[in-house]
Amino acid sequence: MTDQNPIDRAATEPSAASAGLRVLIVDDHSIFRSGLRAELEADITVLGEAATVDEAIARVIDLQPRVVLLDVHLPGGHGGGGAEVIREAAPRAPNTLFLALSVSDAADDVVSVIRAGARGYITKSASGAEVSEAARRVSEGDAVFSPRLAGFVLDAFGAVAGETAETTEELDRLSARETEVMRLIARGYSYKEVASTLFIAAKTVETHVSAVLRKLQLSSRHELTAWALERKLL
Repeated sequence: MTDQNPIDRAATEPSAASAGLRVLIVDDHSIFRSGLRAELEADITVLGEAATVDEAIARVIDLQPRVVLLDVHLPGGHGGGGAEVIREAAPRAPNTLFLALSVSDAADDVVSVIRAGARGYITKSASGAEVSEAARRVSEGDAVFSPRLAGFVLDAFGAVAGETAETTEELDRLSARETEVMRLIARGYSYKEVASTLFIAAKTVETHVSAVLRKLQLSSRHELTAWALERKLL
C-alpha cells in the first residue's frame, strides 16, 4: 500500500524484522527521529517510531522491541514523560529494555527514568555509533551512562538502594572513590571503561578494585557482582 504510515513501515518489512537488534525510537521531534534512524549502525533494526507517551506505550506493547531509545520529555499521557512510558509499558513487554536518550543532563531527569526502570541514560550529543553501541550493551544486560552522568546515577542508586545496616557497614569500609569503582565494575564495566567514566587511569582502577575485593572479603569481580545484586545495589 502506498499510503502506509512511514512510522510503521520498518516493522512490516520482512528483511528488517528478521535482522539485527530490534529497537523502537521514541522522540517528539520527527527530525531527530529521522536523523537517529539514519545514523544507527547496520545491525540495528528500527521497528518503528513514536512521538508521544500514549503512542510510545502502545508501540512498545505492540512491537515488543528489545531496546527502546526513549526521550525523557514527551507530550501526552499524564505528564510523566519517558518515565511514564517505562512504568506503563514494561509490565506488558517483559523482554524490552529502555535506554533514555535526552538533551538534558539534569540530575532530576536522570534519576526519574532510572527509578522508573531505564537501563541507561545518554545525551543526544552522542554519535550514531555511540548510540548503537549503548543499545547493544543495554540489550546484553549492561547499564550504560554518559560519563558526566555517572555521578548522578551512583548517587541515585545509593539513595534508593534500601540498604540494610549490614550493607551500610560493609559500604562504610570503602572510600567514596572505591564505592564508585565498585558499582561500575559490578555492572560489568571493564577497567578501561571505568577509567574513562571516572577520568582516572586504568592502573588506578585496578588498584581500587583490589582494595574493594580485599575490604569486602571477595575473591573476584564475579563475586562482587553477585554481592552487589544480592544487596540491590545495581
